[in-house]
Amino acid sequence: AALNGFQIDVQLNIMSFLSPRDLCRLGSTSCYWRAAVQDPLLWRYFLLRDLPSWTSVDWKSLPDEEVFNKAFSEVSNNALYDYMAVYKRSCPQGRRSLKSSRPRYGAVTSFLQSLVTEAEPRFAMFGPGLEELDHSLVQKMMTCPEILLVVGLPHRQIHGIGSGVSFQFNNNQKFNIVILYSTTSVERRRAREEQAVAVNKMFYQESSTVGNQQAMHYSVIAQVRKVCEVVDGFIYVANAEAHREHDRQEEVAHILAMIDPALGPPNRPLLVLSCVSHVGVKRIPCVYVAHQLQLNLLHQPWMMQDTVAATLDGLLNGIEWLLEEANCKSAQ
Repeated sequence: AALNGFQIDVQLNIMSFLSPRDLCRLGSTSCYWRAAVQDPLLWRYFLLRDLPSWTSVDWKSLPDEEVFNKAFSEVSNNALYDYMAVYKRSCPQGRRSLKSSRPRYGAVTSFLQSLVTEAEPRFAMFGPGLEELDHSLVQKMMTCPEILLVVGLPHRQIHGIGSGVSFQFNNNQKFNIVILYSTTSVERRRAREEQAVAVNKMFYQESSTVGNQQAMHYSVIAQVRKVCEVVDGFIYVANAEAHREHDRQEEVAHILAMIDPALGPPNRPLLVLSCVSHVGVKRIPCVYVAHQLQLNLLHQPWMMQDTVAATLDGLLNGIEWLLEEANCKSAQ
């Protein structure tokens, strides 16, 4: 028995040097290897090792927080936790392969959509990552036509608020982003110079009673409310820089105020850009940021995408997902 245990340990140690993709291929060779490569201890090692490096996660793939805290010996329904299934569902490569294996109706959907309406989808963009970073994400988006082409500057009005900026994605789909800052540019500049926190004027606090306790939550001001009522989705720019302090509880409250079902359809997609200033900045892994923002509690489709403000790395992946979700919702 001791010898068999030693052989198993050696085998697991050897397999840990293989990639998860290679292990899956190895498991397809025989029944013996299929059982061997499904070892939960091995996949727990892969999951905890690789998860911090994943650059995106969404509402269907976010691992439960208990994955980080659950002891390996804990069982569920008399079975060890299925770390292999969690890994395959959560890793970006696995999600891309599942997406590519499905029938592609994008061209048909776009054509049918054009018959229904000529209006370009509109998204409200907000969040601390628009204002706190050393590089401006919006300015970079406005000045990089090789990545994202600007096709229209503010000229219309949405209930008295500027309509934002129109972009064109992949020389095809046009969309509009209404950029919502927490306060005026002068106040934001002064706050940066004084290294202070500017008061967010998009929201106001309201008190409510939960049980026997007073609870505070946010609502949006009237002008922002009018924007939320007409947009097709939301883009939240989170500050993911590890060296900064973050008030995630307040951020959660702001997100919930913007996506309040009372302001529009409850299934409008939310894209979260987990943003840093430039490539050299140490970032908080997006899976961790997703749990910090309690995205697992939301009821609409969402995706979190690592993004770099200075280069726009990752932005197009997020925009592509957002446009697909918005087109699907409007076609239903």
